[in-house]
Amino acid sequence: MKDGFIKTACATPEVKVADCQYNADRTIELITEAHSRGVKLICFPELSITGYTCGDLFLQDALLSSAKKELVRIINETQNIDIVSVIGVPLAVCGKLYNCAVVINRGKAVGAVAKKNIPNYSEFYEVRHFTAAGDSLCADIQLDDGYSVHLEDTVFTCRELPELIFGVEICEDMWVSSPPSERLAASGAVIIFNLSASDEVIGKADYRRTLVKAHSGSLACAYAYASSGIGESTQDMVFAGHDIIAENGSVLAESKAFSSGLTIADIDIKKLNYERRRMNSFPASPDMNSVFFSLDITKTVLDRIFPRTPFVPSDKKALDSRCEEILTMQAVGLMTRLRHIGCKTAVLGLSGGLDSTLALIVTVHAFDMLGLDRGGIHAITMPCFGTTDRTYNNACSLAKAYGASLTEINICASVMQHFADIEQSPEVHDVTYENSQARERTQVLMDKANQLGGNVIGTGDLSELALGWATYNGDHMSMYAVNSSIPKTLVRWLVNYEAEISEGELKKVLFDILDTPVSPELLPPGENGTISQKTEDIVGPYELHDFFMYYMLRYGYSPSKIFCIACLTFAETYSKEVIMKWLKTFYRRFFSQQFKRSCLPDGPKVGTVTLSPRGDWHMPSDASAYIWLKELEDTDQ
Repeated sequence: MKDGFIKTACATPEVKVADCQYNADRTIELITEAHSRGVKLICFPELSITGYTCGDLFLQDALLSSAKKELVRIINETQNIDIVSVIGVPLAVCGKLYNCAVVINRGKAVGAVAKKNIPNYSEFYEVRHFTAAGDSLCADIQLDDGYSVHLEDTVFTCRELPELIFGVEICEDMWVSSPPSERLAASGAVIIFNLSASDEVIGKADYRRTLVKAHSGSLACAYAYASSGIGESTQDMVFAGHDIIAENGSVLAESKAFSSGLTIADIDIKKLNYERRRMNSFPASPDMNSVFFSLDITKTVLDRIFPRTPFVPSDKKALDSRCEEILTMQAVGLMTRLRHIGCKTAVLGLSGGLDSTLALIVTVHAFDMLGLDRGGIHAITMPCFGTTDRTYNNACSLAKAYGASLTEINICASVMQHFADIEQSPEVHDVTYENSQARERTQVLMDKANQLGGNVIGTGDLSELALGWATYNGDHMSMYAVNSSIPKTLVRWLVNYEAEISEGELKKVLFDILDTPVSPELLPPGENGTISQKTEDIVGPYELHDFFMYYMLRYGYSPSKIFCIACLTFAETYSKEVIMKWLKTFYRRFFSQQFKRSCLPDGPKVGTVTLSPRGDWHMPSDASAYIWLKELEDTDQ
């Protein structure tokens, strides 16, 4: 809970219709099991104490009295368990019967909510027994001599963690055009529980899943759907116990059909609250009363899995589809720019590395869309002090394979002249030594673009922008930056996708580029002409930085929370000390290098995380990183 993760369960007990004592026993067993597994919130199906399929027995005093009696027993026997339970039970008020959800916590019935939408079509006959709850329904219900519960529209708030607010709706409430969950979410509920008794017919499971996902997405909430299962009467219907927990449009956990027991997921309420703050269009209308409950603030032992590469789908089919879509978006962006200015020539620096390779791929696709001769793509290779034979040969082969025009301009002499002009010793391999080469290359590209009447296509990627791993007014600058929202981990897969669908020499050279270490090649080669300067040895592994960047920018995770999930995700690859080292590096560089992002050239947004100052990320260049670094200093390793 300390990081905002709340272990939540949907429970489907095996019931006996109208046997409240038996059903209460199963309920207590599941609450106890859930607690042993670290669950803090648990939801049961609709009318779970009696069973949903009691029919006219719901009108019998014996059943209703037994249901209240067993509800009190559940309250008593779970009073020392640190958990909140939401349980379905029929309750009578003023001669009317209501289908209710009762919330219990630490020996108290803290509140109750009644079903608003009562179905009476097809196989459902609930109007025969139950009354629909209006917005004005408010009553105190005596359960026995020692217990009562207040029935009213409300949301439930944790005293110890005020960000944890949940609401409750019941079965049909979700299926209507204007569900109660809309008002609950507007009143602050980030988790919606649905107590359901949804029978199973062909195709309904897919539709139900779609509805749950859609609700969680449109309301920026978690939606926990607990449904009746085995033990309900099969006189006319079959119940599958289809439990689903979704978060912001994605399913976190789902039960197998025709199973019983617990379905558990770690819900991230801080992420959901961040999403709502970010979306200024999200409605906020806190017009409902709030009932408070209590939970111990403990560290959640996470079962949730975080992908190592959040920008890259794990499924190969989905990855291929994503790559094709992204390449098309990049190419359309460039195509539109070239067509707008009437430009039929593009100029780019081709190094034989991943980023410039992707930029060339995108440019080729854009030219093909425009029906332009690929010879109008001027790939310029500019070898200097750090260029290796491998990257040089790959650059030349790549341009030839694509049919682009290739020009070689060796910049050693011009850089040496520049060193003489500024009195820089070529023996001193400092930042001036490195950046002079990058800026000379940019000058050549800009001037060649003037000569040829073309546009300079930028090659830098999103990860480099986040870290400031770009020479200001060097490779940092272009006339259109096609890779500006592509993180390094995704660049690799985009090039890999192009390689897989290519043939012959093009396929061969693309795969060799993929096998080449990432390097700016600004320092002289090592022995046998190998690359001596490897970027990830200097700034850290890109898979870590892309992971840090994603959770910081997309969901607003705190440094300590990012550290926690990174340690969980990369436990078999990096030690906690190594993760902490590179996380601190990430924050230092991210804050100190904002000035480079404040003046970025145009480039297409293709994902939910970008750093364009005109788009998703507005940050002062002189913002302090103190709070973020201080939190890491105070984080236990």
